Amino acid sequence: MSTTVGWWAAPLLVLAVLGAGAYVVAVLDGLVAARVAGRSAAGSLLGPARWAAATLASQALATERPDVALRRTALVGYAGLAALGVAVVPLWDGVAAADGPVGIVLWGTVEALAIVAVFLRGWAVNGLLALMAAYRFVAVGFAYLLLSMFVLIAAALPAESLGVGAVVDAQRGLWNVVRQPLGLPLFLVVALGTVLWGPMALGLGTDLGEGSASEDSGVDRVLWRVGRAAMVVAFSVMAAAVFLGGWHGPLLPGPVWMVAKALAVAAVLVVARHRLARVRAERFVTVAWTVLLPLGFLDLAMAGVETLA
Repeated sequence: MSTTVGWWAAPLLVLAVLGAGAYVVAVLDGLVAARVAGRSAAGSLLGPARWAAATLASQALATERPDVALRRTALVGYAGLAALGVAVVPLWDGVAAADGPVGIVLWGTVEALAIVAVFLRGWAVNGLLALMAAYRFVAVGFAYLLLSMFVLIAAALPAESLGVGAVVDAQRGLWNVVRQPLGLPLFLVVALGTVLWGPMALGLGTDLGEGSASEDSGVDRVLWRVGRAAMVVAFSVMAAAVFLGGWHGPLLPGPVWMVAKALAVAAVLVVARHRLARVRAERFVTVAWTVLLPLGFLDLAMAGVETLA
């Protein structure tokens, strides 16, 4: 599948998806947080906007001699990587910003560089807790990067292509979530880790005083929240395309199916954030290398056998 939007329309398409999607994720997050805490959800629709305005108006704090340029570059770069992730995913048949033949490879690059961006953010603060959290996040990140590679290549095998559009087309008769039931749950683990949410918020732990976010204030805090919401959108769109058949579905138009599937994945991630307890970093690394990675390899092996058959 080739790109069908012009070069001038591609950035607008990505920005529209990320902007609307990130705000929806923030609203969902507020609704679930209110439900879990037993509070009223009234005003949740405007809650993210009010929070951003109040945070930007608050006094900015800083550590001694932080690297402000590096920190802002990491924060903006994190959101930019989410934009690249959305760009390689066709939103419906023939409509994508950059659906090339190696979209799966580009997505892997997004995940790897996201780890770098989070680490640099913690490094640039020039604070002990933020730096410790950054190193811990990198140690955990290496454990699940291979997991993502296994499940994405397994999803691409039936299509015999690394293009995301081709992977979607290969699911016209049967979605990968049915063909490869291990793929989507393992991919969601990677999503939680990259976004630092819920059980995988290992770079933001309360044992490190909120870790890499311990010194956030003002515009930096807003950029970080926007970037994480944008990354949730990117993972949700990718999961909908690679594992849930993208725009394929009965009765409803393709774009409606794509939006519904992406919203369902985003809702799962948001609920997981508030309902699942954070795991210990050392325990997750052990489980990742001894349980999750073998499961990822099994998923890949099963996809290979099915393709050869």
